[in-house]
Amino acid sequence: MLDTVLGFNELTPSMFAFAGGKGTMLARMYQGGYPVPEGFVILPSAFEEGQLNEGAWKEIATRVNKIRHSFNGAQFAVRSSGLSEDSEAASFAGEFDTVLNMKTDEEIREALYTVYRSKYAERVRVYSSVQGMEQSHEIAIVVQLMVVPEISGVLFTADPITGSRVVMTGNYVFGLGEQLVSGEANAHSFTLTRPKGKYSGAGVFRKHAMKLYRYALRLEKELGGPQDLEWAISKGRVYLLQARPVTTFSPGNRDKFEWNDSLTGDFLWTNTNVGESIPDVFTPFSWSVIRALDEEQQVVPGHYLMSGNICGRVYSNISLPVSAFQALGFNSRSILAKMSNVFGKLPEGIGIPVYPFSKWSIIKALVPRILYSSKRTREAVKGMSQYLKDSPEECAKIIDRIHKVKTKEELLRIWRQDLWPRNVKGVWAAFEGTSQKMQKYVKLKEKLSRLVGSEEANLLLSNVGGNAQLESLGPVIGISRVIRGDMSRREYLVKYGHRGPHEHELSIPSPGESRDLLEKQIKDIEDSPINVEELLDKQRVQYEEAWNRFEQLFPGEKKRFKRQVERVLEGPQVREAARSEWTRGFRVNRAFALKAGELAGIADDVFFLYLDEVLSWLEGGELEAKQHINARKVTYAKYQALPPLPSIIRGRFDPFKWAEEPNRRMDYFNPMEPMRISPESETLKGFAGAAGRIEGKVRVLTQPEDGDQLKPGEILVTSTTNVGWTTLFPKASAIITDIGAPLSHAAIVARELGIPAVVGCGNATTRLKTGDRIIVDGGQGIIQICPPS
Repeated sequence: MLDTVLGFNELTPSMFAFAGGKGTMLARMYQGGYPVPEGFVILPSAFEEGQLNEGAWKEIATRVNKIRHSFNGAQFAVRSSGLSEDSEAASFAGEFDTVLNMKTDEEIREALYTVYRSKYAERVRVYSSVQGMEQSHEIAIVVQLMVVPEISGVLFTADPITGSRVVMTGNYVFGLGEQLVSGEANAHSFTLTRPKGKYSGAGVFRKHAMKLYRYALRLEKELGGPQDLEWAISKGRVYLLQARPVTTFSPGNRDKFEWNDSLTGDFLWTNTNVGESIPDVFTPFSWSVIRALDEEQQVVPGHYLMSGNICGRVYSNISLPVSAFQALGFNSRSILAKMSNVFGKLPEGIGIPVYPFSKWSIIKALVPRILYSSKRTREAVKGMSQYLKDSPEECAKIIDRIHKVKTKEELLRIWRQDLWPRNVKGVWAAFEGTSQKMQKYVKLKEKLSRLVGSEEANLLLSNVGGNAQLESLGPVIGISRVIRGDMSRREYLVKYGHRGPHEHELSIPSPGESRDLLEKQIKDIEDSPINVEELLDKQRVQYEEAWNRFEQLFPGEKKRFKRQVERVLEGPQVREAARSEWTRGFRVNRAFALKAGELAGIADDVFFLYLDEVLSWLEGGELEAKQHINARKVTYAKYQALPPLPSIIRGRFDPFKWAEEPNRRMDYFNPMEPMRISPESETLKGFAGAAGRIEGKVRVLTQPEDGDQLKPGEILVTSTTNVGWTTLFPKASAIITDIGAPLSHAAIVARELGIPAVVGCGNATTRLKTGDRIIVDGGQGIIQICPPS
């Protein structure tokens, strides 16, 4: 039989589930060497049918007397430790009873019943209902030596109002802390500012502030997130009385796939660039695979380039890398300037909240990751040619082996030995193996822009494909070849079947699995009067004309610069090829998931499990997560029903409230600085994506499947594009997107086809309506709205 009463020093991790939130945390802190007053935990099993069993009571009395012998005049606090209490999901702060200043055994015994019976209180039932939790609660109880405090208080290790991690905020009162909670005494406020713990507040607490700050820093790091601490000063010593997660900093409920990383603090998020590659609402499986790959190449702690999750949509946290470089002494403006080619420029006044990395802590965290990253990058660069050559055949072989699998053990072996290593190799090749080449391309683009302006520079660099075919153009050129009979449908699907508008959402079949999509794309091209090859030829003429103009401006320099351009164009070429093959490899995870779903008897529902849940089941565990599938489907449907979210988000963002606002902004969200919405002007501004000036009618589309609505010569306006949209580009006279940056997919492909493009407008899909007449100046990034005729 398990012990029913355990001291803070005796509670093992295997017993945490029975000790409740408060009991577990006090035991962890006590065992970790923190200044926690003596005490013990009474487990729920000590009560039988609402009565404290005599064996448990004898053990309680013995422990109380032992503490009395060590502390003359000891008084005790009897406090709840509900098994749902002080968790990341719900704190239950103040919902269960606490009884203080107990001296005699009789007082303590009566207090135990008072606390135990509080689990039936109406306030607990209501709180549970609001939290969507079970309304019956098991409860452990903590009995702890009371220190007689001169000062008592609370400290939040992050600002609970703004979400800022820079400032810890606290309050204190003289005497017992219960006065602070109940409002019986005026509280004094103070702050501790990172990274050095600068104190701001009344002088009486100043001498204790640094000690509390160090405990808070250490606890937050050990517990993995912002904490709400209760503390006291007694006889000049700092004591910690409780620690619980700040529930408002939780990203959500994993079981229900209610996930919103913007709730974790005051950060700046963007889905420019990465959002165009991954535009879909993720299912749990797809997102968790991307997150695992993100963690593989993560350098800055907490920064996920591809898998920051705001209600199922991918975002990147800009604050963390900028803050890391700032901590190392780099200028934030120069960092942002370099990042703008990837993430675009930020709106005026939005600001970048700083995460308080200290220089030493960031060096300590970064050095091993940088060494690992450098090694993997060198391997990726060295093996790039072989990777691109071997990828199609290797992926096909793995899929074939997965299809033949009969047991969980076989499937797990393929994951560990073949599929996961290929995932890892692919992500390093696609995102790091081409980075040096792309940096050279960016530097030359900046140099040419200074010489001839950004519009001409884009033209001079527009022939990215050169004599080789750019992989992003492969699907549209390939379809043209299928129509001419130069390529069979089977050859097309083998080469490009992994590419499509939903290629990173594994629950959706790729064109290679469904010929209907290919046939629809072929029909769209056949019905279009536009000839793709003619567009490419026209663009090559404009490219040569741009070089002739350059020679007139800089006689004798054309050959030298053209050689430089030819060298750096390898960057986009290799990057596009590597990302195409990474996508091919990523799609193999779909075959893995479907086979796991088949073996588990849940078919496509497997996509509503997380990767770790699938792997745990393959390793022999129970598939307990099946019970959450329906709830996750409901959440997924809610996320899909939302409109496209702002491309830039600062701070905590509730998309459901935002969606209800009739005047909401589509380009950015910033609750920290409420901004005035200026009267509608006659122009829109974005980034110069591809040069050219065109007047035409707007066609707003939300998904590529609606491409048959786009008439030849119309201007395509959409939130974002990826490779799946490419087949629509030839029909459009211009491209406009809400999301995008100068090096984004839409911009590169539009330049190749010679189609004017303005990307990253922010709110084009809300300002423009189908049928509007506009003038697009792709070279300047300007859209002029024509008055109604």
